[in-house]
Amino acid sequence: MLTIDDVTVRLGGQPILEHASASIPHGARVGLIGRNGAGKSTLMKALIGEIEPDEGAITRSSKVRLGYIAQEAPSGSITPEEVVLAADVERAQLLEESENCTDMDRLGDVHDRLLAIDAYSAPSRAARILTGLGFDEGMQRQPLDSFSGGWKMRVALGALLFSQPDVLLLDEPSNHLDLEATLWLENFLKSYPATLLVISHERDLLNKVADHILHLQGGRLTLYPGGYDSFEKQRAERAAQLEAARASQEAQRAKLQDYVARNSARASTAKQAQSRAKMLAKMQPIAALMEDPSLSFDFPNPAALKPPMITMDMAAVGYTPDVPVLKRVSLRIEPDDRIALLGRNGNGKTTLARLLAAQLPLMEGEVNAPGKMKVGYFTQYQVEELAGDDTPLEHMTRAMQGKPPGAVREQLGRFGFSGNRATQKVAKLSGGERARLALALITRDAPHLLILDEPTNHLDVDAREALVQALNAYSGSVILISHDRHMVELTADRLVLVDGGTAKEYAGSMEDYIDFVLGLNQPKKESSAKPHKGKRGSSSKDRAKIRSLRADVKRVETVMAKLQSDRSAIDQAMYEPANAAPRLAEQPMSDLLAQRAKLSEQLDEAEAEWLSLGEALEAVGGD
Repeated sequence: MLTIDDVTVRLGGQPILEHASASIPHGARVGLIGRNGAGKSTLMKALIGEIEPDEGAITRSSKVRLGYIAQEAPSGSITPEEVVLAADVERAQLLEESENCTDMDRLGDVHDRLLAIDAYSAPSRAARILTGLGFDEGMQRQPLDSFSGGWKMRVALGALLFSQPDVLLLDEPSNHLDLEATLWLENFLKSYPATLLVISHERDLLNKVADHILHLQGGRLTLYPGGYDSFEKQRAERAAQLEAARASQEAQRAKLQDYVARNSARASTAKQAQSRAKMLAKMQPIAALMEDPSLSFDFPNPAALKPPMITMDMAAVGYTPDVPVLKRVSLRIEPDDRIALLGRNGNGKTTLARLLAAQLPLMEGEVNAPGKMKVGYFTQYQVEELAGDDTPLEHMTRAMQGKPPGAVREQLGRFGFSGNRATQKVAKLSGGERARLALALITRDAPHLLILDEPTNHLDVDAREALVQALNAYSGSVILISHDRHMVELTADRLVLVDGGTAKEYAGSMEDYIDFVLGLNQPKKESSAKPHKGKRGSSSKDRAKIRSLRADVKRVETVMAKLQSDRSAIDQAMYEPANAAPRLAEQPMSDLLAQRAKLSEQLDEAEAEWLSLGEALEAVGGD
């Protein structure tokens, strides 16, 4: 049992955790979630003793071994295999003792203990973990200094998993992993034999691994049974209960205020009025169950381009002359395609993305694209390289040099940087806010093609959902590289596997690919260079119908996004009137509830139309 009892932690005088309490059951698999900046990493540091609580206490059995990844990645000439094996300290000590011990009785005890802890199978167990994290046999024996920081963090993760602590603490473990390694990690954690506490924004990982969700909001902790989907359902139910309680309380408050106002001046009723005034003063407002409403992703739609947008014929690309990373790549990309690039890190996904973004020269073959095509290319490096002393407004003003201030402000506003948010120093922004700023910068010219290389690393669950909605409302083409398969499944309608020195259409579904990675089936036969979804092979009548249906789908998706936005604005007016639009904040609760009910009805109708259009599109081979 791990107990967090009334813990308060202040950093710089500001409370991060405030009277937080929770009890983690023995053997539980707990997903720790909360918005960016809520204090999840601070709580983790308090759990490992790196931060001492200002108030309260964190208790656990003295015999419990906590395991967590140090902030500094391992380095030096030692190999990944040696790092992982060294993580089992007892095994290492016993092996050393067995080589130097001269006491035969003690030596027998040492060998008995080595057998008991299965010490001699350790190298094979270490190899399986490293292989799962993407290290082939050769890489496992290379010096650590030959790897990048991300691969070194994989080694640190492997060592932690190998050590099998009684309480395993993980802070965003998939951030340095590709999809394939993330799937392996998820499978590993599902069978982890001890207590697990993991900070993650991966909806699928939380659903597959967690049996409890620990939600951190407003400095407080709430433990929910079940995975993430169960948590969302319970939260929705709790929100409805709170709203009913708030409405009842407001009605009672209004009644008391009216009585006090009418009866305070009368001698016969002054005491009763005074008593009710005291009741009114003691009435604590019921806290609204609302998320941060500042999330915003709104990609400007580009001008139309004639299909195909890009054609690649036997293309080769790489970094060293005559040594291509990819070759014989033949693909056709349409103006409204949603393509996810699959394949392990190091296979060439980013190389292909850079070729499409015209950041790498073509070595062989042909790549054809219209000269007026604009590309927006997002990478983690752009997030890291934002100038900390500048503001979002200064960044965007430089990027949109010559454009009027109103246009600069409008582009920032699309991504939630309005008012004071636009003039806050970048150094004070959260990782998610910096990612939003980077996305705002690369889309300032309304690109026809968005290339997103791991866009979710700094985004929490709600921000990822907002990004999915924005991408689905965007009318241009998207190339996505992501280890978040929830995002891939909701946004991509084409899969391209980058493997074996080339890139080809993957004929199966995302579920097929996941099964393949986990060894549950054989790879689907890859398609030839013929276009996906029968675009060139279909009749002109079918293609026209597909285009018409897709246009209708986009139209309905735009309507749905507007309805959802309007409903969210009403929710904010009901729960946080101080931050709501003035036109809504001044309306009575009954009017807001009526408007919300009408919007929900319209949204249901739009969703039904969207589903019907999707079925029609699938029937003609357009999806």
